[in-house]
Amino acid sequence: MKSMIKEKLSLCMQRAFMAVGVIASLGFLTACEDFFEQESEYVIYDGDNALDNAADTVYSVIGIINKMQAIADRTILLGEVRGDLVDVTEATNADLRDVAMFSIDSDNKYNNPRDYYAVINNCNYFIANVDTALKNNRNESIFLREYAAVKGFRAWTYLQLVLNYGEIPFITTPITTKDQADQQYERKDLNGVCSWLLQDLQGLEQVATPYYGDVRGNDSRLFYFPIRLLQAELSLWLKDYRGAALKYYEYLTNRNGMNSTTPVTGSHYTWAEIADWNTYIYSSIPYTSEAYGNELITMIPGDSIPAEGVFLELRGLFNTYSVVGNEIVYNGPYQLTPSKGLVELSESQQHCVIGKANATSGYRDTLYAPAGLPQNASGDLRYSNYVTSSQVVEGNEQITTQNISKFGTRNGNVHIYRRTLVYLRMAEALNRAGYPHFAYQILATGVNDEVIEEEVMPHYSKADSIWLSQFSFPNLRYKLITSETFAKAGALDGNTIGIHSRGSGYTPANKFYQMPMPSEPLESPEDTINFQIEAVEDLIVDEAALEFALEGIRFYDLMRVALRRDDPTYLAEKVYGRKGETEISNKSGITVDLTDPKNWYLNWNGQIGYGQ
Repeated sequence: MKSMIKEKLSLCMQRAFMAVGVIASLGFLTACEDFFEQESEYVIYDGDNALDNAADTVYSVIGIINKMQAIADRTILLGEVRGDLVDVTEATNADLRDVAMFSIDSDNKYNNPRDYYAVINNCNYFIANVDTALKNNRNESIFLREYAAVKGFRAWTYLQLVLNYGEIPFITTPITTKDQADQQYERKDLNGVCSWLLQDLQGLEQVATPYYGDVRGNDSRLFYFPIRLLQAELSLWLKDYRGAALKYYEYLTNRNGMNSTTPVTGSHYTWAEIADWNTYIYSSIPYTSEAYGNELITMIPGDSIPAEGVFLELRGLFNTYSVVGNEIVYNGPYQLTPSKGLVELSESQQHCVIGKANATSGYRDTLYAPAGLPQNASGDLRYSNYVTSSQVVEGNEQITTQNISKFGTRNGNVHIYRRTLVYLRMAEALNRAGYPHFAYQILATGVNDEVIEEEVMPHYSKADSIWLSQFSFPNLRYKLITSETFAKAGALDGNTIGIHSRGSGYTPANKFYQMPMPSEPLESPEDTINFQIEAVEDLIVDEAALEFALEGIRFYDLMRVALRRDDPTYLAEKVYGRKGETEISNKSGITVDLTDPKNWYLNWNGQIGYGQ
């Protein structure tokens, strides 16, 4: 019987993915009528709103996932095209160019709040109607997993909406009639939305993720947002840094049940120890693999061919060629490209290599990759390994191609969260909680209990040490990779490295990458800590650019730091440096004043967003 149910649910998911136009089409939404505009004559259930059987419940959940496809590309594009790591090209379409220049009107196709509210309204409908009281013969709630998952969808979607619009109508009940759509609804800003959602998710963090088997080769558990991770994200935006740090930690150590082991892993690119600067080695950086080492946490699944559902466009915007189905397709000239600012940041890193033993001294030499290596191979090696370019003949014309392997998935799935981001966000929260030494070790060496005891605890008071003792990464399960195997092909002798070592060589030996210290003694220990917090935060922001460039988080990272520092200039100068350091004074062609935070947000017909 269990096997038959699983087979039926899996078939239901497959059918749901092919029936986007008929699924859960309560996608309307304000007087709010304008963005609660009904899009379809279909309703979920005629005459009976209850969701109390497996087929209907699963079908409705997958309908919500399909609705999320409409905002999948936009999540990446709004998070990167407005930042400093992506630039437009001569081929960029007008709407995307306007996004990059912060000149986004209500007709811009990337400015469509209806798509967000379509997801939210379907979530509201599900939450209001699913029968969570229904129990099985073990007295377990049958649909609690789906209920928690849908609350996760709603929380994440609302967070994206308020980050992009700043102030939004906030609706938590389903809108199914014109009268309901005509009502006035409360507006909330970022703090209001995050506070409400954090309370709404309370108590659901231990509910397991639904699992219905594989769909189109993807583990269906990757379609959902872990509740603990969402709670951590909301806490970070609310500036509850201790709460956020603990939630990130709890996610890592409970990801696959109690006492899970979730190390950074040893994935990295570096030069081989022979150091001829022609040969680099790597250990499976998981940019293109959706199955490697559990790096991927959440994705929005895309359709594999344009005729099915919502065909996601990221591959075609960044890549000259894409694999669609079983064919290689020419996309035309690429429309988005890594910025000069990103290239400069990558090349500025000092790449440290522990070479072979010196014949005279017997000790290993510490070497640094020289500047000016071909194919952007100086500095951090991550960039040169997800961006490639070549000259080819297409038709009768010689063209320059670009391939971004981060957008190389055959189905066009959009990746949202991965493991390394959790570690980096935990470092960000720990740093702002007052523990920059802990945050720095996550970047530089990786952490286990020995590192915490020897490199972190001595810098803090007894009371701080008691709080920090909640963070435990047992040495036998979190083993640091040593220099003996780091630059050699073959098996590694551990499973954990500092995040900076993923692309900039063996960071524990890098004399150019050290815990920041003031050049002169400051007046008080508090002044020193505050100096270190801001300096380590700068390292974290740079590391996020090196590791997660083009993945959709950059603009929001800059926004969060600028809001935290109460310094809009921080974001403005970063974005103005998109075309390189020398272009900051020219604002990289941007005419909008980004020192005014209201210009960071979209506005739609005066109904959503801050008034302009």
